[in-house]
Amino acid sequence: MIYKELGRTAEEIPALGLGTWGIGGFETPDYSRDEEMVELLKTAIKMGYTHIDTAEYYGGGHTEELIGKAIKDFRREDLFIVSKVWPTHLRRDDLLRSLENTLKRLDTDYVDLYLIHWPNPEIPLEETLSAMAEGVRQGLIRYIGVSNFDRRLLEEAISKSQEPIVCDQVKYNIEDRDPERDGLLEFCQKNGVTLVAYSPLRRTLLSEKTKRTLEEIAKNHGATIYQIMLAWLLAKPNVVAIPKAGSVEHLRENLKAAEIKLSEEEMKLLDSLG
Repeated sequence: MIYKELGRTAEEIPALGLGTWGIGGFETPDYSRDEEMVELLKTAIKMGYTHIDTAEYYGGGHTEELIGKAIKDFRREDLFIVSKVWPTHLRRDDLLRSLENTLKRLDTDYVDLYLIHWPNPEIPLEETLSAMAEGVRQGLIRYIGVSNFDRRLLEEAISKSQEPIVCDQVKYNIEDRDPERDGLLEFCQKNGVTLVAYSPLRRTLLSEKTKRTLEEIAKNHGATIYQIMLAWLLAKPNVVAIPKAGSVEHLRENLKAAEIKLSEEEMKLLDSLG
């Protein structure tokens, strides 16, 4: 496993986290595979996936409940748990209530990282960030960050926050390059903010050119194209990734991507696809 510093906290976290969207449901709870999903989460943690990303929205809160059951067998201090507050809950009282409910579902005293899931222009950013800082002071949150903020919004959040903004979680993969186009990636790298790439594996709709290039590089490493996609992200400064894996096979495949060392030429070729 590769470890990278979270923001400028001096704390290193696994650069390969575990995304949990769809575990226990999508917009609403799905209880049909609870035992299987809890066992999958436990297996993932044993394999080294100690950086776990979730949100109050996932499965209508049920995803957090499943994670809460899975982590009981492990030392809490060995885990780095991230959750996110939904944009309709960004008023002070709403946010603190959401945080309390998240902690109950996770059955833990604190989250390591708490994010604004999506910006909401109708609620003052200062109010939301102030409430998050309150959560930090109460010992309920260790670090705060944002998600789906473009460069302009991230700069605004940093300027208005009482606590350091340690990360911005955004969609970023071999073909979704908005973080590069609007200067977000460069800003994060220059200012010590971790960029957390969600949906790092674009498993469908790859262009033929991208697919061919990935296949050529994959042959050089005896890897899959998805492992190359992850290796490309992990090779970038200040970037970590949170792929979802629905099976032990996918967990292993993603983990092996952290062992792949792309050459400078391969990185340049993959960069050029954007």
